[in-house]
Amino acid sequence: MSAVDLVIIGGGINGVGIAQCAIAAGYSVTLLEKNTLAGQTSANSSKLIHGGLRYLETGQLSLVKHALAERKTLLTLAPSLVNPIEFYIPIYKESRRSALTVRAGLSLYALLSKFDRLGQFKSIPSVYWSSIKGLKLEGLQAVYQYWDAQTDDKQLTLAVARSARSLGANILEHVTCSKIEHQATHCVVHYQHQGAQQQLRASAVINAAGPWVNQVLDCVTPAIKPVDIDWVQGSHLLLDIKAPNGIVYLESCFDQRVIFVMPWHNKTLVGTTEVTLDKLSGDPAVSPEEVDYLLGIYQHYFPAHGDCDSLKLKIIGHFCGVRVLPKQAGNAFERTRDTLQQTSVSHPQLLTLYGGKLTTYRSTALEAIDWLKSRIGQRSPLADFNHLPLE
Repeated sequence: MSAVDLVIIGGGINGVGIAQCAIAAGYSVTLLEKNTLAGQTSANSSKLIHGGLRYLETGQLSLVKHALAERKTLLTLAPSLVNPIEFYIPIYKESRRSALTVRAGLSLYALLSKFDRLGQFKSIPSVYWSSIKGLKLEGLQAVYQYWDAQTDDKQLTLAVARSARSLGANILEHVTCSKIEHQATHCVVHYQHQGAQQQLRASAVINAAGPWVNQVLDCVTPAIKPVDIDWVQGSHLLLDIKAPNGIVYLESCFDQRVIFVMPWHNKTLVGTTEVTLDKLSGDPAVSPEEVDYLLGIYQHYFPAHGDCDSLKLKIIGHFCGVRVLPKQAGNAFERTRDTLQQTSVSHPQLLTLYGGKLTTYRSTALEAIDWLKSRIGQRSPLADFNHLPLE
């Protein structure tokens, strides 16, 4: 039976990020992905590397500060994959968030960015409001412009995987994990790959399976109790409409949420929804209700492009991803986006990740490797994780 320091279950951004960090720190690593790398949530996000301005509303200052620091790092490490982009926030007479509230939020955002160059914001004079093509001007009272970053989430994930592989990580796709035996000093991972049943002895296992995280725990013996979770689906629509000059940050006309209207491959991308699912079966699919929701908001702010029926004819693509949130009272919009790293006294060689953000995958990886060091000790580093370029 082959042996490695670490087995990672899941080939999304968190899984490959941990693989890159672990192999750089000198650990032997095997990653098992049941389908293809970046095939689900990590390819179906809103494509943003950002601090999360809206998280300030729910008091998640630490998360925002941390994400803004990670934004700065990724702009340096992955300049061909992560690019600065302007955001515009229009404030209308009927907006729930006043111009004063938004200005205060942007000021705090700049402060938490440590006044990074992307932390700058400004009020756009009314003479320039019409430069946001198609935006409704009736009732418009103010427009603020600030900066964040945009990425191709799938390509970023694949770039991280390539970096991990280049350092020696063994990354396998189309793997079925059937059992994880937790023993006193190690785990034995049973899996099927290329038609063959295989076993791998691992000093530690990290479960980074995203929406399927608790399904992986069902394979663990002795049994381990999972964290109660909600699956939250986020959907996006790609419209055959010329891309806006930047990203427009809009308050939903239906509820308290915000959505983005974004440029994507010279077209217009609108998203995202937040729909709690009763169960997870098959590939996520955009519902008719989500289509109506997103087009209703878009039509409200961009009426020149037609009503919802005519906009449906302009849908040329759509996608949705599912994120995991620990089960709590209240709606998904208000819940924390921090990653929960769960361990158990009864299963000391197993770490399970719940939730997380694309922007903060690196810090999630560093925290996971701190746990790994505490379990099996330190190794001689192969590379400096904080300076590994991505391309």
